[in-house]
Amino acid sequence: MIDKRLLPALLALVFAPLAHASVYKCIDANGSVTYTNDRTLGRGCKELSTDQPVSTVPVPPVRAPAKATATPSDFPRVAPEAQRARDDTRRQVLEKELAAEQSALDAALAKLDEEEKRDAPEDRNIRRQRADGTSFSSLNPAKKAERLEPFRDRVELHQRNVEALKKEIGALR
Repeated sequence: MIDKRLLPALLALVFAPLAHASVYKCIDANGSVTYTNDRTLGRGCKELSTDQPVSTVPVPPVRAPAKATATPSDFPRVAPEAQRARDDTRRQVLEKELAAEQSALDAALAKLDEEEKRDAPEDRNIRRQRADGTSFSSLNPAKKAERLEPFRDRVELHQRNVEALKKEIGALR
């Protein structure tokens, strides 16, 4: 039976050779220096001798976080009544912009609906002749989608503007 006091010393003796590793200094074609202990990366590298002194770089001292500076006494202040008046004016302006943007959105939706219902000649394929001599043309969904794209883009733009204005109004105090 091994004495429990001798166990750490025996383990240190057994595992000490495993802790030793060679260090290689590699210089690539660009002149960059790399140090490694991986023998496979050591091709063309020089093994450093183990009797060299080890240098260390001290950790820089930790600085205390900067304290929040108080507002200077000569900093201009706004009276609460004046700030409320400014906020009310801003709210009124934003609400007018929202009403105008909502109106533009409604108009854009109406125009898109009108254009979707319209059977435009440019949405059709080339006219063809049937065997009985009558001509026909078929609807090309890709051409119609391409024609409607600017109308859909306009609707999307107004929807984003309405959402942004509502968010801005909601953020007011």
